[in-house]
Amino acid sequence: MSTTGNPRPTRRGKRLAGSAAGIAAVALTLAACGGGDSGIGGGGDDGPAAAEECPCEIRFSWWGSDSRHESTQQIIEAFEAENPDITVVPDFTDWDGYWDKLATSVAAGDTPDVITQEERYISDYSTKNVLADLGTLDIDMSKVDDGVLAGGQIDGTQYGIPTGINAYALVADPEIFADAGVDVPDDTTWTWEDYVTTANAVAKGAGDGVWGTQDYGFNEAGLNVMARQRGETLFTADGELGVSEETVADFFQVSLDLVEGGGQPDAARTVEYQAAGPEGGLLGTNKGAMGVWWTNQLGALSDSSGHGLELLRLPGESEGERTGMYYKPAMFYSVSADTEYPESSAKFVDFLLNSEEAAKIMLTDRGLPANTDVREAILGDLSPTDQKVADFMADIEDEIVDNPAVPPHGSAELADIMERINTEVLFERITPDEAATQFLDEVNAAIAD
Repeated sequence: MSTTGNPRPTRRGKRLAGSAAGIAAVALTLAACGGGDSGIGGGGDDGPAAAEECPCEIRFSWWGSDSRHESTQQIIEAFEAENPDITVVPDFTDWDGYWDKLATSVAAGDTPDVITQEERYISDYSTKNVLADLGTLDIDMSKVDDGVLAGGQIDGTQYGIPTGINAYALVADPEIFADAGVDVPDDTTWTWEDYVTTANAVAKGAGDGVWGTQDYGFNEAGLNVMARQRGETLFTADGELGVSEETVADFFQVSLDLVEGGGQPDAARTVEYQAAGPEGGLLGTNKGAMGVWWTNQLGALSDSSGHGLELLRLPGESEGERTGMYYKPAMFYSVSADTEYPESSAKFVDFLLNSEEAAKIMLTDRGLPANTDVREAILGDLSPTDQKVADFMADIEDEIVDNPAVPPHGSAELADIMERINTEVLFERITPDEAATQFLDEVNAAIAD
């Protein structure tokens, strides 16, 4: 999910669950701290908010690597040069501590003015009245596709504006395929059965210490794609589970078929590779021919492997009721419902979204820009790897039917549930059928709270 645009999916499960617990622990306080019916900036029963006066300071929170922090600081400086009466105070950390820090700040009544959000959390914060209705602010969203904007809408209200878009895709290493004497599959026609057969064949041809693929079962995005291919969905628009027990069981069975056929490592090695992130995984260490990652991770994977990698559609796109792949908002920009400076906060979000200058600094670090005009403007500045991502995203555009609904309140626990159950399946402590039942029960309990 960065996953860098999104943080890497390998280690986030326990962190997300811990952060979800933190949010739950301060739920009563959030309700008090949030805007609720009071309106942005303290209006409501006390009348409209006072006119905004500047010079002023607004705080912008985000997570990420050192390189993201450096580029974001450059963007802040560019904004301040255009808006000398507004000072943007950076408030950043790595993914490990971001959500705990944000929950603590909100509970203390010290919510950042502009907040970076993620899809599993946006429902939690919006339902606690922490986030402003962005539709009431002066932010130009006209150059963002409606389907992409919908990723930040809850009950018709725009609580988050996507920073950019990613897709969950298959990353392949052509050199390992060639060494194994196996052709890179035709991603427009291959099936899930072809995926297993291909991975097993690559592992056999490549020899000891090299596998066909890395396990995909730790991230619910793959399950969502498989469900959508079958006319289902992980979550419905009403915030309920929409995936069948059969589909969940089939999803986990694929991993066992790969282990049995030698196409992916055994359970113990799989857990180790998963914990190592993109750079330490099979593709990043030249130990595997395939892996499922977010498109904005292609650069990190390619750099770590030392040579070019390719993006492929996930299996099954041509064999089901419909295609399942989708554009995922890499992350969101939100504004605090209680900010003292809604106009200045909105002006900064508008700059992040619509400024070509900002986009040329950011490039694809927060996904391919959500603003389609800005996206087009930066294409000439992209590295060859990022250009591959842009070309792939454009190639699948006509095949995407729709985008999933926003995950419901409580879905922050999903990553931990997925990681734990998938591990149990890999070590054969439970069967795929048992895993499916457990998954549905636990997720239903999480989103019902």
